[in-house]
Amino acid sequence: MKFHRVAVLMGGWGEEREVSMRTGEAVAKALTRSGREVQRVLAGPGLDETLRTLAVDAAFLALHGRMGEDGKVQGLLEVLGLPYTGAGVLASALAMNKPMAKKVLRFHNLSTPASYTLSSAQLDAAHEIHGDMGYPAVVKPACSGSSCGLSVVREQMELVPAAREALRFGSVALVERFIRGREITVAIVSDRVLGSCEIVPPREVFDYRGKYQGGSRYHLPPRISPIRLANIEALALAAHQALGCRGHSRVDIIASDSENDFVLELNTLPGMTPTSLLPKIARAAGLSFEEMVEAILDRAAVDDQPIAPAEPPLAVAARSPSAAAS
Repeated sequence: MKFHRVAVLMGGWGEEREVSMRTGEAVAKALTRSGREVQRVLAGPGLDETLRTLAVDAAFLALHGRMGEDGKVQGLLEVLGLPYTGAGVLASALAMNKPMAKKVLRFHNLSTPASYTLSSAQLDAAHEIHGDMGYPAVVKPACSGSSCGLSVVREQMELVPAAREALRFGSVALVERFIRGREITVAIVSDRVLGSCEIVPPREVFDYRGKYQGGSRYHLPPRISPIRLANIEALALAAHQALGCRGHSRVDIIASDSENDFVLELNTLPGMTPTSLLPKIARAAGLSFEEMVEAILDRAAVDDQPIAPAEPPLAVAARSPSAAAS
């Protein structure tokens, strides 16, 4: 085995702790069934000291949201020199920060819904900043996951309350133009498209309740033409590459009613609970949960490479006095 002793990091600091615990337990059981020695590690204060005491070969990140998916834990693992699953420090930070991710996507000519940000200090001017974007609009935290704090705003009076709700989960809210269409999520494993799933939520958007409390319906493959699906999957892989992701991710895309496709966001550590989308897509692709977990672990790595020793300076021939005089 490439990695025999594996620490599964779960729990974490934020609002997605419960989901992370479920993902971590599912992953730990799968790795145990595959014959690996598994250490369950509850991530939190003192994580660095805990990891230093464990004689493990790699860390499987089952963390979600702030502190676990935003590059901070990845940076710690880089310092420790411990290979870990998922994207590296920069890609994790970019993907979690939705406004910054949008800038990178646009730089690569990848479509994403028009948007702007709001801080607490800007709430009094929110309607002016919103301008002619129109309604409905989607309001969500700029740096969070699992659709926590997400709202659909249908009229002007709802904008500020929705922004306040999003600001409960961070210092900046993101306001996006609402795009009508089918929501497609694309799974990428081993830096290749594994498959896609169409999500039909019980409400207008795929929010926290729709993800974890039931009521959503799923279509594998999505109910669109093979040509359009191929274009959507190519768009998802391009987004994965544009942000510099490594190994696996899940890319959420809106296939609009106007035949245009927009990247909503990219999840560098997608959930792997019994109701999560990545395992559903893997199963439809003929991959067992254990095989999917093994494929993800196989890509565990650290980003930093050791600094190569400097080349010795070129020897300078001593100049003779007569040569200097000439």
